[in-house]
Amino acid sequence: MKKLPIGIQSFEKLRNRDYLYVDKTKIIHEIILSGDIYFLSRPRRFGKSLLISTIDALFGGQKELFEDLYIYDKWDWSQQYPVIRIDWTLIDHSTPEKMEKSLTGLLKEIAQNFQITLVSESAPDCFRELIKSLHKQDGKKAVILIDEYDKPVTSHLFDDKLNDIRTAVHDFYQVMKGADEHLRFVFMTGVSKFSGLSVFSALNNLKDITLDRKYAAICGYTQKELEGNFSEYIDNAAEYLKMTREKVLERIRYWYNGYTWDGETAIYNPFSTLNFFDVQKFAFHWFRTGTPTFLIDIIRRRNSTGNILEPFVVGDSVFDGYDPLDIGEVPLLFQTGYLTIKQIELIEDRSRYTLGVPNSEVNEGFLMHLLKAYGKYPVEQFDEIRTIMARQISACDEAGFARSLEVMTATVPYEIHRTDEAYYHTMMLLWMRLLGFKISGEVSNDRGRVDAVWEQPGLTVVAEIKYHAEKKIDLLLNEAMDQIHDRRYYNQYLGKIILLGVAFSGKDAGCKMETIES
Repeated sequence: MKKLPIGIQSFEKLRNRDYLYVDKTKIIHEIILSGDIYFLSRPRRFGKSLLISTIDALFGGQKELFEDLYIYDKWDWSQQYPVIRIDWTLIDHSTPEKMEKSLTGLLKEIAQNFQITLVSESAPDCFRELIKSLHKQDGKKAVILIDEYDKPVTSHLFDDKLNDIRTAVHDFYQVMKGADEHLRFVFMTGVSKFSGLSVFSALNNLKDITLDRKYAAICGYTQKELEGNFSEYIDNAAEYLKMTREKVLERIRYWYNGYTWDGETAIYNPFSTLNFFDVQKFAFHWFRTGTPTFLIDIIRRRNSTGNILEPFVVGDSVFDGYDPLDIGEVPLLFQTGYLTIKQIELIEDRSRYTLGVPNSEVNEGFLMHLLKAYGKYPVEQFDEIRTIMARQISACDEAGFARSLEVMTATVPYEIHRTDEAYYHTMMLLWMRLLGFKISGEVSNDRGRVDAVWEQPGLTVVAEIKYHAEKKIDLLLNEAMDQIHDRRYYNQYLGKIILLGVAFSGKDAGCKMETIES
């Protein structure tokens, strides 16, 4: 078997050292034939850098690397072009001054590789001089490949360096506006589509292919690619886990599939998939490589967890360019891979997008980190307590569940303690979602709206959550249960139904449970 390319971002290294490569050259070929300047947004660790490296090798004429790939006999290998490749993750952008120095140094190093000496001092001037000099050198227009174009901005979204960094990046990208006659091809990748960086306004013919259905599978793996390229790894995992091949495929799909950028083409997270085949263990491989803490902080501060609990509908504006000084949590969650497109509908000539969490890895990982932010509960203990709480609900163990609630609320630190029902309501919804229940918040019937309905096969839990800083727990629980009965929230459900009243008073917590059959 070929080696798994975990963390391999160099196409040359991948091909020369017998690593497995899922052939994306057909899509790359179509892109190059169809236009000249492109932008692609994908989450971190989704193969953007490998894509850039592949295009670099292609324009550099490294024919031997493409043997047996789709593009091998379709590319004019006699034509080679000078490539300016900028990877922003390798540039020091901790301050505007360090970024200027680091970027200028990189451009001069690239120039030296082409036996060109740059006389300019600033990064924008060096960039301009390099583009023109490469074209003049042998008449071949330059290819510009920019990886993680937005990295300097996303690294400073919430600090006082943002404005200066954004201005410097804007001035640098502005160079390409007047360099069109010297450019053969431009391809930029990033996570966020930020306005005000001169990229989308300055490059009039730039094509954003992020949501283009023709290129939906340019990064990550489709089902066909997974089964065709990793067949032996699938069989090995089935043997090790003592599952059938079909069951292993089902679990991989549950954990790591579900990303779509066109509402139709389902994509596997490549990093998680590769790591699963390596260790043969279902785990939070992608999630553990770094969850943006600012996302968690925004959601907690705004108490906007509804955007990850259930799918919701948005319009085209969610995918427009964003001002980095004023970006909402929904665009951030989508761009960073915590939300994906579940469905696209055309309504009165306007596209409507249903967004939702892509798969189990993201769902569980994100919920755990949110709960840690809400209650500071140790992540490493989540599996144990959620197993206990799920058992307590199914067994209608009122006393046991009450004790678990007390453990949860005891972890809420004083400095983030909030005296309102919404805070505890949100924490309860997050906990129950983590327990595997389908959340339907604020469910309506003809008599009112229930706080939440949690569903599992053969079991429905109808819940009402109460909070009051001064009322006693028993009184609040009676109010919750009376409300459920008075309004008959349970009438529309069949089978075993548990009525659950949950109450919080300060940091005290309690519950009441009743079982009915319908």
